[in-house]
Amino acid sequence: MAMKKTDLEKNKALKLNNAMKQSTAERFGKAAAAAPKIDRREQRKLDQAQGLVPFACKLNGDLVAQLKERAAKHPDGMTGLLNEVITRGLAQ
Repeated sequence: MAMKKTDLEKNKALKLNNAMKQSTAERFGKAAAAAPKIDRREQRKLDQAQGLVPFACKLNGDLVAQLKERAAKHPDGMTGLLNEVITRGLAQ
C-alpha cells in the first residue's frame, strides 16, 4: 500500500526532529560527562563530614555582589570566604 505525499513528509519531519534531538543530547552529554557531578545526597554527606551546616539569611544586593566578586578570587570559594569574614567579625 502506497503512502500519501503528506504522510511521507510527516515521516521525514519526524526523522529530522529526532536526529536533531539526538545530536544535541550527545553534544551536551559529552560535556556533562567530562565534569563528574555529585548529586545532592553525596554533597550533603561530604559537607556533614566536614562539619558544615546549611545557614540561610537575607543580605543586601550590593553586599552580595561584593561577596561574589571576592569569592571568585578566594581559594575556598564562597563558603571559605564567609567562614573567614564571619570569624574575623566575631573575634572583634
